[in-house]
Amino acid sequence: MLGFSRTKKGDVVSHWYALIPDFSMSAKEFYAEVETELKRRTVPGLQLERIEFAEGGLLSSDRTYLRLQRETLLFDVCAAPFGKSFFFSCRFAEIPIPITIGHVVACTLVPLILFSLSVKYLNFWGFALVMVACGVGIYILRNAVALGLRDLDAALSSAPVIAPIYLRFFRRETYYREDTRLMYCDTVNDVAKSIVEHVTGANGIEFIRFNERSPLLEELYRPRVVETRPPSKTRTHAVDSQSPFDSVS
Repeated sequence: MLGFSRTKKGDVVSHWYALIPDFSMSAKEFYAEVETELKRRTVPGLQLERIEFAEGGLLSSDRTYLRLQRETLLFDVCAAPFGKSFFFSCRFAEIPIPITIGHVVACTLVPLILFSLSVKYLNFWGFALVMVACGVGIYILRNAVALGLRDLDAALSSAPVIAPIYLRFFRRETYYREDTRLMYCDTVNDVAKSIVEHVTGANGIEFIRFNERSPLLEELYRPRVVETRPPSKTRTHAVDSQSPFDSVS
């Protein structure tokens, strides 16, 4: 995770929530439905985990969130009771990639040591070897994914010291990378909202009001009312185990 704590919240880009009056369900069941649908869609590079965030101060109890992360972009999804009501929330955030003096020193010192040793023991051929190695190394770093080295790209992107330098200066930004990030964001957001609509509709809730906000744009929460899928006549008030996407598979 780029050398950062796995519970790092990141910089929130957008947030939505929905409060459902007189409703209750298991948060674990909701998370399981979201995980199942995302696994079915096989989103490339997606990491799923459940993490704990404190509800208040140091001695307060923890609340479980479902974290969905791809590269430095993540969604933290929450489902929890609120009195006699129940709420769902989803925060989209980006983990910053800070470059400190320590990163620069570490990534500069190692090549200098190798260069000095090669020149000392191999003279001119050592210098030429280091220059060729540096050129090949930079080419590989700039084109790791294009060369089919996806495992190398993933390893460098998550290395504690190397990751910030690699992501900031070597990893080439392309149209395809931008497009896949957008597809990832749309897919996760769509699945989370669709599961909310499914589990509430299966329990007789006809409408949900999603309140959405983009803090970086200083916008107010904007309500959006969504009509849920009507429950089947033979369906009880328990949550239907069938995925809401089965009908379109």
